[in-house]
Amino acid sequence: MEIYKIVGVAIVSTVLISVVKPYRKEIAVLLSVLAGIILFSYISMYIKSAVSTVYEVASRIDIDLSFVKIILKIIAVSYVCEFGAQICKDAGESSIASKVELAGKVIIVYISTPIIMSLFNLLTGFN
Repeated sequence: MEIYKIVGVAIVSTVLISVVKPYRKEIAVLLSVLAGIILFSYISMYIKSAVSTVYEVASRIDIDLSFVKIILKIIAVSYVCEFGAQICKDAGESSIASKVELAGKVIIVYISTPIIMSLFNLLTGFN
């Protein structure tokens, strides 16, 4: 089961980072990034499977796939920004983490514009 690998990598990484951090903070940050990449690689197949399932269901119930694509992009942006912000916080850079979070929110608004415009068109069509 993948969860055992994920938890094992997380625990080993946490212990290793805790030991290294007092002496070499920059190495600890690099280890944290590496651990995040390894953990993300373990879950990537689940992400692919979930995305595939969402597309399959959307095509069966005749939902516009462009909207599904936009929603999946929004989810991806939120996860990537969260990952980046957490790494910045781990490195003690909470100010940069806040900027990453703000950038993610702005990008999400930008990406969601077609859905918002479609909703406005739908609402004004009823008037």
